[in-house]
Amino acid sequence: MVSHAVRPIRLRESLIGSSALTYIFRVGFCTAIRRAVVIGNGVAGAENQCIGLVRALGLSHRQTLYRVTRPRGEINKWLHWLPVSLHKKLDSFSKRICGDSQFQIIRANKVLPLSADAKGSACLPDTLEADAKQIATMVHDTFEKDGPLLVVASGRDTISVSSSIKRLAPDKVFVVQVQHPRSKLNRFNLVITPRHDYYPLTPQGQAQIPWFLRRWITPREPPDKHVVLTLGALHQADSTALQVAASAWHDELAPLSKPLLVVNIGGPTSHCGYGADLAKQLTDSLQNVLWSCGSLRISFSRRTPKKVSDILVKELNDHPNVHIWDGKGPNPHLGHLAWADAFVITADSVSMLSEACSTGKPVYVIGAERCTWKFQDFHKSLQERGVARPFTGKEDISERWSYTALNDTAEASRRVIEALAEHGWRLQP
Repeated sequence: MVSHAVRPIRLRESLIGSSALTYIFRVGFCTAIRRAVVIGNGVAGAENQCIGLVRALGLSHRQTLYRVTRPRGEINKWLHWLPVSLHKKLDSFSKRICGDSQFQIIRANKVLPLSADAKGSACLPDTLEADAKQIATMVHDTFEKDGPLLVVASGRDTISVSSSIKRLAPDKVFVVQVQHPRSKLNRFNLVITPRHDYYPLTPQGQAQIPWFLRRWITPREPPDKHVVLTLGALHQADSTALQVAASAWHDELAPLSKPLLVVNIGGPTSHCGYGADLAKQLTDSLQNVLWSCGSLRISFSRRTPKKVSDILVKELNDHPNVHIWDGKGPNPHLGHLAWADAFVITADSVSMLSEACSTGKPVYVIGAERCTWKFQDFHKSLQERGVARPFTGKEDISERWSYTALNDTAEASRRVIEALAEHGWRLQP
């Protein structure tokens, strides 16, 4: 065997002074991402995905939430199909012509003041209006001190802002867009989207779209290396969050008789429609399985129609083993995820289903047969993976069945770290 001596590497004297060490430190520092900006659209399901990803990356203690807001008022709800910038210009024009009437709700010829939360989406005190130029300027001004910035955005209204930030500060930001932006993926460093967003490219999906609409509602091409595919939605309900919730809700939920069945009810959407008929079906099915439940807890969302909640409250509220959250006090959602033995969830909510399916506990879905379009494909994938089953009312809730829990948020965060490394950057939580 031939032995090769390893020659020591000599640094030039001019490079080993304090200025060189400062330079080396700055280069290393400026490749470490230590802060994040979340750009939301005021929709809890979309913003929760961004915050969940930032949490998984260990940057939740150094994140700033910005929000893209649209003009409010009765007429503006009909203009949400417009790009945000055009919507705001029209609103500004109408304000000059009509004064402040766009900030009022007009009903039955009466003018009522619009309260801060009348639409359920008023800006929180700790959120800022998303302005691409201001954020890009901030990045330039603070780059030497704080290093590059991770930008995570979700929702159609955020696309123009996040892509503009990358265009204005291309060497100082890493932009992750959650949910498919449909076209021009090179505007972002990474796109994270559920597989069912590509359903429109399948033969079945193409057959359901008029040709003149395809460019507006479908991805333009199959996913490339810059696209991370998930089965469900990203979220914040990781093991640490559930451990904290289990402790916080111990006194209320631990004493309950087992098994504990948690029922989460969302609200109808354009592709998962239902009403009183589903409420009656759910009520009948729950009454049929009550014999196998130690306890049953029901929660409604802000989207749940009153006619749906009224039916369940009327039929089940007097049962001694049933508790229906009235929306007052702390939201028990994370506590339910931690302490439940099984779940029944309405098919409309990808977010609630994704959270429940990440626990490894039995998940039953009601109303999936009513879903159409890509959401039908989502439910098909859940059942094929064995993570969810239809709720028929014939189940024995004490029966345990297992599956490989969804781990989309952790997997997506790993892919972000890999993409950062390819970019020459790294995380420094």
